[in-house]
Amino acid sequence: MNAPLELVVGIVLSAVAVYFVLRPVLSPVPLPERPDALDDGEDPEDDFSRRAVALRALKEIEFDRATGKLSDVDYDTLKRKYTAEALVALREDAATPLPVATRPSGSAVACPRDGPRPERDARFCSACGRRLGDAVGYCTRCGSALEPEARFCARCGVKVAA
Repeated sequence: MNAPLELVVGIVLSAVAVYFVLRPVLSPVPLPERPDALDDGEDPEDDFSRRAVALRALKEIEFDRATGKLSDVDYDTLKRKYTAEALVALREDAATPLPVATRPSGSAVACPRDGPRPERDARFCSACGRRLGDAVGYCTRCGSALEPEARFCARCGVKVAA
């Protein structure tokens, strides 16, 4: 009489285990939207500008060299090539005018953390390194210019470092 009871318990436990394993596959729960998700549906990897392509290529060859996929000779050749392309692209981007500072020249600035700075034309705090009011900052993910006091990049939505 013990054998049929053990068989029933084994079948029930197996059915429960199969149910818990297959539950996410059969009825997936919708994930909440990520806070850093792009609002406009753009993916930074879809950026095919010369600058983005060259910078991604540099990252790729660094990774390939670190994992042993590229020899030192091939790495040096590709690094020279992609560095030259990145420089040309960055120079083209530099030709576009950057936002002009609104603070009059020579006026004192204050860091929100460390207070007034002794340097007259400071763009960064000499104590903590924080960007001051009119210093142009750039997103570490997509490279676009940041608004003053921005907490997130307006283009890609990544959180801005202090």
